[in-house]
Amino acid sequence: MKKRYIVPVVLSSALLVGAVTVSDVLAKPQDSSFSSVQEEKMWNANANVPIFVKEKVAKKFNASNASNAVNFLKQNEKRIGIKNPEENLKVKDVQKDDLGMTHIRFNQTKSGVPVEGTEVIVHFNEKNEVVAVNGNHNKVVEDNFINTNPSVDTSEALQQAKSSVNAPEKLAYKPTSDLVVYSFEGESNLAYKINVNFLGDKPGNWFVFVDAKSGSVIDKYNALLHAGEIEKKAHTGVGDGVHGVKRQLHTTMEIQPEESTTFKLYDESHDNLEGIYTYDYNTGDIFENKSEAWMDEYQHPAVDAHYNSETVYDYYLNEHDRNSLDGNGMAIVSYVHFGNNYNNAFWNGRQMTYGDGDGEFMVPLSAGLDVAAHEMTHGVISHTANLRYRNQSGALNESFADVFGALIDEDDWELGEDIMAPASIEEGRVALRSLSNPDQFAVSDARAPYGDGMYPEHMDEFYDMPIWVDNGGVHVNSSITNHAAYLIGQQIGKDKLGHIYYRALTTYLTPDSDFSVARAAIVQSAVDIYGEDSIEAEEVASGFDQVGIY
Repeated sequence: MKKRYIVPVVLSSALLVGAVTVSDVLAKPQDSSFSSVQEEKMWNANANVPIFVKEKVAKKFNASNASNAVNFLKQNEKRIGIKNPEENLKVKDVQKDDLGMTHIRFNQTKSGVPVEGTEVIVHFNEKNEVVAVNGNHNKVVEDNFINTNPSVDTSEALQQAKSSVNAPEKLAYKPTSDLVVYSFEGESNLAYKINVNFLGDKPGNWFVFVDAKSGSVIDKYNALLHAGEIEKKAHTGVGDGVHGVKRQLHTTMEIQPEESTTFKLYDESHDNLEGIYTYDYNTGDIFENKSEAWMDEYQHPAVDAHYNSETVYDYYLNEHDRNSLDGNGMAIVSYVHFGNNYNNAFWNGRQMTYGDGDGEFMVPLSAGLDVAAHEMTHGVISHTANLRYRNQSGALNESFADVFGALIDEDDWELGEDIMAPASIEEGRVALRSLSNPDQFAVSDARAPYGDGMYPEHMDEFYDMPIWVDNGGVHVNSSITNHAAYLIGQQIGKDKLGHIYYRALTTYLTPDSDFSVARAAIVQSAVDIYGEDSIEAEEVASGFDQVGIY
């Protein structure tokens, strides 16, 4: 008879209502400072009109170039609203992206002078078809006469600009000056746009608009952090995790005038990622420290959560070209110190939350890289197949989270081996679940009556559970498909397994997919990547055969 070790705990993606709202989680300091001129005067909102035209039937050309972009605008003058584009637009930039699209960016001009704040972009697809036009266009300037011959020379305008911002004689960079048409406070003026940059007690990176007819200052603004704002710098620190492992941490150093430097557990250094943020559930605040070394015992769970979040982010980016959980750079948010003796971790649709464990069965759950990977993969699932969290589709949801947990924590095929407390290990519970040998561990007392009391590894051991018990067995029957993944991975390796499973999750599975559909999706994914008669496709089919899923 199999020995049963009962631990009343699961890793869960169930929704929990906490004391901290999502808006609190994602809140970041915003720059709300303006120059005094900007506070008193507002941009003429009716001057630069936004354009966004998406073509339902794309117009094909022989090439994706500026000439054909202008031709398209001419042919669609009434619909898009730009008159005489060959005269009133000047090419600013041409870019081709990795999807094969070409983007032609134009400045609007008036008698050859650029109109400030206006750009029109024509987008071609890889077939040289125009698929969209967007940007801003100034109809007021287009329709009215503006004398574009300046009465004030550049040197006079420069002196006026420097004087208006109290610039020192010694400047960090030589000022630049461009003649533009500038719409402000309901009027369109010929102006010099002058950039004055200087250091000193009150450094400035000023943009000053000087009327080219009268020499008076129309508008100005400082494109530099103002005194009293927080200066943030990406920083690398070090910290101790729950098990005493030294972690290299990407954090942020905040420097405020007349205050000491503070180090915080958030990282905004990754391109196109909103950031990685680690919060203390008890305070609702991001963890902060006066030192770059995070050694305090209370900080250990946060150190692991922060480190593991970046590890999982790097895996999805490097292995699958996926930018964060939603694929679009969403913030990765973790909370630690949740609850009292809480033996669980969960993904609530927006963030990871980790309990500290009770010290008897579990230590803080953020200590497990596979636990972090499991919870974050629930986020990936919710933005891809969105497997419904009940019965077989829910078991697949849990299984994909477990599989990627084992792939990212690549040392073994167990889940949660790093979060078990000494007392639990002494009793033989060395992990939460096992992909390699599922039936070495017992299920909870509430689930045991629906099967033999141990985690199943074949459909012959499937738990036929009502929906009100574990949502129909999502944490129990998932071990069957987990074991299939293990059998496949043993033959083809974790790297290939990860690419096949990721393709199935993001390309073929749908919310109500069951085990049989998952088999077909995963086999097809292997065929897509490695070929119809490949060893990889054969081993995938064999793995599901061995657990009785057809």
